[in-house]
Amino acid sequence: MNVVTRIAPSPTGDPHVGTAYVALFNWAWARRNRGRFILRIEDTDQARSTPESERQIHEALAWLGIVPDESPVRGGAHGPYRQSERSAIYAQHAAQLIASGAAYRCFCTPARLEELRAFQKAAKRPTGYDGTCRAIAAPDSAARAAAGESHVVRLRVPRPGQTRFTDLLRGEIVIDNENVDDQVLLKSDGLPTYHMANVVDDHLMGVTIIMRAEEWIPSVPKHVLLYQAFGWEIPVMAHVPLLRNADKTKISKRKNPTSLLWYRGQGFLPEALLNFLALQGWSPQQQSEELSLDEFVGKFDPSAISVGGPVFDLTKLDWLNGEKIRKLTPEQLADRIVAEGFAGPWTREELVAVLPLFQERLRRLSEFEPAARYLKERPEPDLDGLAIKLKKADPAAVKAALLEAADRLVAQAGAPHPEREAELRALAERHGLKPGDLFMGLRVAVTGATASPPLLPSVDAIGAAEAASRVRELVARGT
Repeated sequence: MNVVTRIAPSPTGDPHVGTAYVALFNWAWARRNRGRFILRIEDTDQARSTPESERQIHEALAWLGIVPDESPVRGGAHGPYRQSERSAIYAQHAAQLIASGAAYRCFCTPARLEELRAFQKAAKRPTGYDGTCRAIAAPDSAARAAAGESHVVRLRVPRPGQTRFTDLLRGEIVIDNENVDDQVLLKSDGLPTYHMANVVDDHLMGVTIIMRAEEWIPSVPKHVLLYQAFGWEIPVMAHVPLLRNADKTKISKRKNPTSLLWYRGQGFLPEALLNFLALQGWSPQQQSEELSLDEFVGKFDPSAISVGGPVFDLTKLDWLNGEKIRKLTPEQLADRIVAEGFAGPWTREELVAVLPLFQERLRRLSEFEPAARYLKERPEPDLDGLAIKLKKADPAAVKAALLEAADRLVAQAGAPHPEREAELRALAERHGLKPGDLFMGLRVAVTGATASPPLLPSVDAIGAAEAASRVRELVARGT
């Protein structure tokens, strides 16, 4: 059987990291089986859906390298791929459900439904539709609709009874129909709800496995009943665990960044973010947690997804991103920095030359320009930090040693680093200082910070004369 997977995000805000998480699994399974991966846009909420949000979804997935085989942009044999453009299809299928008795028209007004919800809440009862319009005779229902009376189409959930379905990751799940609402399938504006649209689209587009977030499990009975009402085969279902905050709550922007735009704007590599997301719900069964996208595709099996609640640990993502950065050549890293807009005033050629100073320390591409600024601009030295570091050193000895060291930096420009380092160590000892105290003073003078890339390569990068001038300026400020 040809494997067909899909995602159906709503274009109602920034593209969500959870969308990338689910898309990765669906895309990988289709790729491993040489199947099709479909991107549908669920834009039936016309009040909140925007073209800009849809554009960002396409761009975010392209940035990650998750390219659909069929989508509103790429087209395909099963379009259109925006649900707002498929209204006639849904109306046809809703009419079929009404004719078979599996659905009915509901003429209850919004005011009446609001009164019902308020009454149920006051009585501490479960909220849901009370079935008032279930008993309307079919001819009367048709006549009222023909007269133009506003209505929605609802699913007629069998009562009493149970709905059973099998989840690939969780086994058989049984839900009492008393807990399943007569869900609206078609809204009064003619647009479908998620439940109607996704069942119809999944069938017509040949989807063979539905991988989506576990929060949709309570809705599956409605989908199963729809499949049964249409007489369609039910695809395999696998509800993947939600991404969670450290306190095990569903990931939210109040506790963790959720927008894919934020991760790109911070300088995370797409391969690092995908590697991280893969590990949120699946284990590669290997010693190293690092794997390439091709390795993931070659090993991924939906049945091996863990149902435990994965914790979205930004610290771990930083570590993983740093590991990926260190595997790039300076040329490759320079290209990434330029392409993602983090180069600042640096040309690509300049980047290639100075990146070896910073590559071991970078966790995000966005960290480069601030860290390297001292090479282009004379920094404001961290005098407070330096005072703490040198609190046991003799101030007069420090000043004298720094001034002599400034002269030596110029005199030894171009000499091998070990030779220059040895002379600076000997200089410190002549002034009764620990070598570390002298190097700390030089570091703060040259880079502005107590922690920085290697000192002598930094001196080479800015030039010995400029480095010496910075050292003398530091001494003149009273250090």
